[in-house]
Amino acid sequence: MSAKKLDVKKLILIIIACLAIIGIVGKTWAYVDNQKKVKAEQLKIEEEKKKAEEEKKKYTVGVSHEGKKYTYDAKVIADKLKKYDYSNGGKKIVFLTFDDGTSTTNTPKVLDILRKEGVKATFFLTGSNIDNGGQRARDLIKQEFEEGHAIGNHGYSHDCHKLYPNRVLDIDAFKADFKKNDELLRDVLGKYFSTRLIRCPGGYMSWKGMEPLDEYLAKKKMISMDWTSLSADAEGPRKNAQQLANYAIQTSKGKEIVVLLMHDTYGKEETVKSLPAIIQYFKDNGYEFKTLS
Repeated sequence: MSAKKLDVKKLILIIIACLAIIGIVGKTWAYVDNQKKVKAEQLKIEEEKKKAEEEKKKYTVGVSHEGKKYTYDAKVIADKLKKYDYSNGGKKIVFLTFDDGTSTTNTPKVLDILRKEGVKATFFLTGSNIDNGGQRARDLIKQEFEEGHAIGNHGYSHDCHKLYPNRVLDIDAFKADFKKNDELLRDVLGKYFSTRLIRCPGGYMSWKGMEPLDEYLAKKKMISMDWTSLSADAEGPRKNAQQLANYAIQTSKGKEIVVLLMHDTYGKEETVKSLPAIIQYFKDNGYEFKTLS
């Protein structure tokens, strides 16, 4: 074979080898580039997850982040109430609940007493009273929230004729009324606030045709909360503070779980006066004070 032919063959082999090397290098760079993209995508996903977690931490459901240490799972209590089961394995707990606020006259006094006594409560707020109370009412809601109390939705209008015509639930009217109040509470407490806890005006047990509400609440993972005991500050003839305290105590006896119904709206001055005696009774009888959320 001539030297010229050998040189051509070598050149061809060299070219083939170079092309192979170029191919390998190209694939290597493509792999490296692809890995960079994968890693960048993973970092992006991790950052988005981290951001979502941080965003999630901002949300509050019924209580502030501070208030979480005082609260109890409302669903557990609601399920027990449906069975009229007020036992709790020997451990006594009481939930002080106030309906129809916020009022600019009685709510501040209630908050002062709760602060002095070192206990927390659950406030089921009515939107029309909030709007009627103006900025002062809004400030009181913020105070309730920031001091560790729980916030529940009691609807906007508290108009039982509209919500339950002929004593039968109008689910559309009910949802619209509670949605209006929910939006008001979010406007006061910020976009990260929500509550899954409602109390039907007049109580759940008072009305007919409530099945659509059950379905709606189950779908939304919300809870309707009635009560086990009451001071009767909205039932029967007007009572003085001692009578209200006696009624609350009497209806709470023998129950390890007590959800006590009271009101902090306008005209409930005797309720305010009865509160220290009611709190003292539960303290003396070994109850732990909790909120519902």
